[in-house]
Formats: sequence, C-alpha cells, structure tokens
Amino acid sequence: MNITKENIDALNAVVKIDIVQEDYQSKVAEILKDYRKKANISGFRKGHVPMGLVKKQYEKPVLIDEVNKLIQESLSKFLIEEKLDILGNPIPKVQEDFSWDADQFSFEFEVGLVPEFEVNLQPKKAILHYQIEADKKMIDDQIVNIQERYGKIISQSEVAENSNVTGTFANEEKE
Repeated sequence: MNITKENIDALNAVVKIDIVQEDYQSKVAEILKDYRKKANISGFRKGHVPMGLVKKQYEKPVLIDEVNKLIQESLSKFLIEEKLDILGNPIPKVQEDFSWDADQFSFEFEVGLVPEFEVNLQPKKAILHYQIEADKKMIDDQIVNIQERYGKIISQSEVAENSNVTGTFANEEKE
C-alpha cells in the first residue's frame, strides 16, 4: 500500500491511496473461508459448499467491503501520523474508468487544509476588573432569597404575614 499527499495550493491537497492485491487478499480469503463454513445452499450440506461457488456469490461484495475498510483505516492513520489539520472530511474523487476486477486499486481524496493564522489577544482598551466584596447583609439577603425560592410549601390553618395564599374561585351563578 502506498499513500501520498500532493498539495494543490495552500488550502487544498489530494491524498492518493494505492492498494495492491497483497494488502487485502488474506482478509478476503479468510472471510470467504468463514462463509463457506456457514453457507446453507440447497444441494450441499452445511459447511461442505465448494469454494468456487462461494467465491462466485460472495467474492466481489467481500472484496468491496474489505477494500473500503482498508481505505478508511489507512486514510485515518495517515492523517493522524502526518498531523494534518483538515476542514471537514476527505472527499473521494469520482473515477470514470474504475473496475473492481483489477488487482490494484487507486483512490484519491480531496482534503481541505486548515489555514495558518495568528490571533492577537492583546486588548486595545483596558478592561476594568471589579473586586466585589460581599458584606454580611448581602450574604444574609441572598440566603433568605434562596430559602424562599427552594423552600418547601407547608399547609397552615392560619394566614400569617408574608404568607402565600392560593385559592380557587368558582362561579355559583349558572345560566
């Protein structure tokens, strides 16, 4: 497998992944062997299906799946190893003359690179920093406020000063 990066300009690059048959063939053969053991095809006992028949039915989908996994793993590993800061996800280029019957595959991905920039965090105007000191009265007022907001409501038989009264009004005259 060969992975190369070609810079188009300062913000764009193309990552090219070349995959040869040795990269995926062992995994494909292992999966097909597993399919052969589990295949339940009429006319054959389970696990005794000829490998040629299994290859004819399942080789291309397994090949596509394994090549796709290999591409994803190698591309993500390449981006991490090269420490490329990218915008979004790599976009695959469309290939007109692509065939899954070939022994070698070549895939190209367009990558948007993060531009280099510096941020000047020096303020133009001085920022006022206030030091607020809480006195005893402010703390007591805040405690009373929190107790009123988060306190439990208890039913009382008599109304006292600063009590909350809840009632239901009903119209006794009916038309």
